Amino acid sequence: MNAQQCPILRYKKDSMNYGFVIDNRKCIGCHACTVACKSEHDIPLGVNRTHVKYIEKGIFPNSTREFSVHRCNHCADAPCVEICPTTALYTRADGIVDFDNDRCIGCKSCMQACPYDALYIDPDTNTAAKCNYCVHRLDGGYEPACVIVCPVEAIISGDLDEPNSQIAQLVANEDTMTRKPEKGTIPNLYYLNGTHEMLDPSATKQDGNYVWSEQVTGVGHYAKYADKRSSEADMDSLLIQMAMEGSAKTGKPFDQRAIDKVSKEIQQDVDSQEARRVYDSPNKGVLWGWEVPAYVWTKAIATGTFLMMAVWFFVNGSIDASSELNGLITTLVFMGLTGAFLVKDLDRPDRFFYVLLRPQWNSWLVRGAYIITGFGGIVTLKMLDNYFKLGLSWLWIPGMVFAILGAIYTAFLFNQARARDLWQTPIVSAIHMLVHAVMAGSIVMMVISPDTIEWMARTLFWGIVLSMVIIAKEILLPHDTKDTRKAIQLMTKGYYSKHFWSGVMIGYIIPLVILLTLSRDWFFIAGGFVLIGIFLTEFVRIRVPQLIPLS
Repeated sequence: MNAQQCPILRYKKDSMNYGFVIDNRKCIGCHACTVACKSEHDIPLGVNRTHVKYIEKGIFPNSTREFSVHRCNHCADAPCVEICPTTALYTRADGIVDFDNDRCIGCKSCMQACPYDALYIDPDTNTAAKCNYCVHRLDGGYEPACVIVCPVEAIISGDLDEPNSQIAQLVANEDTMTRKPEKGTIPNLYYLNGTHEMLDPSATKQDGNYVWSEQVTGVGHYAKYADKRSSEADMDSLLIQMAMEGSAKTGKPFDQRAIDKVSKEIQQDVDSQEARRVYDSPNKGVLWGWEVPAYVWTKAIATGTFLMMAVWFFVNGSIDASSELNGLITTLVFMGLTGAFLVKDLDRPDRFFYVLLRPQWNSWLVRGAYIITGFGGIVTLKMLDNYFKLGLSWLWIPGMVFAILGAIYTAFLFNQARARDLWQTPIVSAIHMLVHAVMAGSIVMMVISPDTIEWMARTLFWGIVLSMVIIAKEILLPHDTKDTRKAIQLMTKGYYSKHFWSGVMIGYIIPLVILLTLSRDWFFIAGGFVLIGIFLTEFVRIRVPQLIPLS
């Protein structure tokens, strides 16, 4: 094949920026691109690197069917690359976002970060995968398989930075659209004759009557649960069913009224009620299940316990050695649980140490792992100091720093998950996580050192008040994006409202009443309620944004 035969080779140069144009004026929805991609890369059943979304609009005889090819956008500012902790995802010099299966730990962070729902977990390898522009073909001088096979030449590939290339000419001279430009990813996938309903997942109805709507056993990450889920799944609630990894196995079946209510509420922002999906990709559901809110909860207890011991030391002097040792043991136990939950959530737990050994330093998952490791080291040294009387009281200072960082870093990790709009408030979230740590630490201090009860109870009281202010701000103030509004709606009025309001009542209202009206003998009960409330509210806040469709 010479340069004249292959448009890509014609424009080969030192600096390149590969991309795609999908010409919807030509696309006939034949799925040749999907099939060719699966064949070229030996992709397992149930997952796709490329899929075609069908949209029907209007009422017969004035009705239309539109086709929209979805895949990796090979973004210039790729959030999946930024969040990946092990450089399993990386951007080549030619602009292609590629991946390395051998480095992937199955943390699913890339799937949370991608606004285009372009990644999946390969059920055969338990590692992430996506369109890689057929780089093995490209490096050999051939075009991607989807381009070659398209019978109507609706997929155009090439160098966007070469002004004379066909793709560059189309982007420059035609009216093109990209998906979710507001995310700031600078996607390199353009659509000719695209429509809002094609590209915006919230602009089409999901009425349960389209292809894949009966897909309930799970795909990719969920394949390992398929056998159990197939007998317990609720066929009428794709979105919620696929969102509930744990509840599908252990919870009660959904009430149909609750299902209908959620379906109605989550569709309130649909722009065109006449547009509906008739063929879509399987829903990937909640990727970070109960393990992640559990890890946030245990981390708050661990970091908060050390932090409040340090604060007490600088304000009131040392607590007795026995109480201090109990506090340090509590810190290490809950930090150990934090690490265990993190490892359990991985689809490749055998590669956990890649986070430390093959770090990608822009990822807050890596930064957090080193913060936790450093914090654990300081706590261990402080335990040795407690036992051998080494006089290392200065360890409280770096310990406080690491405790604070350990409490808040997850807020910045969530912020890197750019696909989830509700999480895009890192400063407020960091403050809230720090407040939760202070509250949890105050409760532990009341238990291990009764002399601190009055002081810690006051701290707990003001922590509850500040938490309620932060929650009120989040649920009452207007939000800029549809996805955030949907998430708030599901939290406060939808299926998860019972979890959320139970958390508020148990974790904030009841403890406030106890602290204000009852004796110190009840403060321990108030503290137990607070810990339950922290878990419930974190559980809802982490789970609900993952219910919002991305494609």
